[in-house]
Amino acid sequence: MKIHIFGASGSGVTTLGQALSRELNYPYFDSDDYFWELSNPPFTVRRNPEARNQLLIQHLSPLPNWILGGSIVNWDESWNTLFDLVVFLLIPAEVRMERLKKREFERYGEVIYTDPEGRNQYEAFLSWASGYDDSTTQSQSGKGLGRTLQVHRNWIDKLTCQFIEIPGDTTLAERINKVLLFTDALKM
Repeated sequence: MKIHIFGASGSGVTTLGQALSRELNYPYFDSDDYFWELSNPPFTVRRNPEARNQLLIQHLSPLPNWILGGSIVNWDESWNTLFDLVVFLLIPAEVRMERLKKREFERYGEVIYTDPEGRNQYEAFLSWASGYDDSTTQSQSGKGLGRTLQVHRNWIDKLTCQFIEIPGDTTLAERINKVLLFTDALKM
């Protein structure tokens, strides 16, 4: 089974994906590992889209089962038909933003407050992430909307596979159970 999990930054995609990976014994792949080149600081150098898509296909193609976490909206139309199940996580903006602030501090420490470049990067990221729900986030290329709720809703409409939306600030156990119930039903 090929499962894709996505949502806004801070919605719990990676946490759910890794937990399901352990539960189902499927490998987990994170779209950030393909979208971004390794860099210091991280998440600052975008990978060429053709190279990104080729690398991800190379890793997924030989496997019968996998979980891909993260938004791949606008990567390539062919991705829209590769999944057996797509899971969309939608949590309240204020919960998401608090999670992101905590995560950024855990990743980078005091530098997000004390170093001017670190602070600028932190504030730019939070500004970008806060535009998700009201669809004000611009793409990183500056060409149209970036990762927003409306962009995700439009992408969902194009899917041809099974789909489940998990709204609200649910626990990890609740999310796992919802997905497992759905995957069990698909296997029958």
